[in-house]
Amino acid sequence: MVLRKGAKKGRGAVSNLPGRLQKQDLVPFDDGWGSLDEPAPEIRTTVTPEVTRNILSRNDSPDIPFDRSINPYKGCEHGCVYCFARPTHAYLDLSPGLDFESRIFSKPEAPRLLRRTLGKPGYRCQVIALGSNTDPYQPVERRLGITRSILEVLSEFQHPLSIVTKSHLVLRDLDLLKPMAQENLASVYISITTLDRTLARRMEPRAATPERRLQTVEALGEAGIPVGVLASPMIPNINDSELESILEAAASSGAQTANFILLRLPHELKELFSDWLEAHYPQRKSKVLNKLRSMRGGRLNDPRFGNRMRGEGAYAKLLQRRFQVACRRLGLERRKPPLDTGKFQVPLQPGDQGRLF
Repeated sequence: MVLRKGAKKGRGAVSNLPGRLQKQDLVPFDDGWGSLDEPAPEIRTTVTPEVTRNILSRNDSPDIPFDRSINPYKGCEHGCVYCFARPTHAYLDLSPGLDFESRIFSKPEAPRLLRRTLGKPGYRCQVIALGSNTDPYQPVERRLGITRSILEVLSEFQHPLSIVTKSHLVLRDLDLLKPMAQENLASVYISITTLDRTLARRMEPRAATPERRLQTVEALGEAGIPVGVLASPMIPNINDSELESILEAAASSGAQTANFILLRLPHELKELFSDWLEAHYPQRKSKVLNKLRSMRGGRLNDPRFGNRMRGEGAYAKLLQRRFQVACRRLGLERRKPPLDTGKFQVPLQPGDQGRLF
């Protein structure tokens, strides 16, 4: 798809730059018929089922508190311009820009594959993170219900899970999450990047409003589900001034714990985010990027373990200190007990011999 740069209604990215693995680059061209002056075509979302062989993704990163995760979808219609998962669309020979948020791939075989994986004799239970890359409750989930089917399998196996989402749709599954939480098998983190509706509409256009996310935090807490808030990503001169107010609103809504991550700009995300700044905050662009460089060793991205999530330098230390002070003041330093991996068991199938204990 060839699109000129510029803000698109309901979309986060302002361009569809080619992925780093694409062999061809398409550019707008006027053939004399004035086609560049015509309105850009509407960008419609497509969802394509994907043939999947494995459903669990593994990692050994010391920066991440889990070693396995499930992502029911590739791409995310929420359209968050800062999403660190955007560059993964390059592996599909698609753009990490507008393609990432409009060309979604679903994994309808996920529940069956998960059941098969958990039932293997050599499987060892550890917490599964649901939505570590793209949101498991993005809009298409309302229709396809893949995430819910995954929860049903995990509930059946009494397998612990942790969810990260921006969507109030997670409340649809309270009937599954509440009994799992009572057995210390489930927790949820709600990502809240800003309390400013205007900024949210520009930065994460198809995600739930900030108010709706706070309501989701409250509803989860009232249901007895351990709930935390991710004030992420923090972006200098864009939303970093809101850090304390986000944490205060979260604590008032019943959040028990919190965390934050500094903006990461791997691969194509550097140019995508720079284009977004040029379209929406041109007067701040150089200041934002320069401050990011000051926290990333002079670059816009630092992939080193230990540095990539929080940055380094004076400003990064100040941000970390502000976060710690606010969490202490608001009671968000509480550490929840680890989710229980000891209850896991493979359910009996028809014809199986019963268990003695």
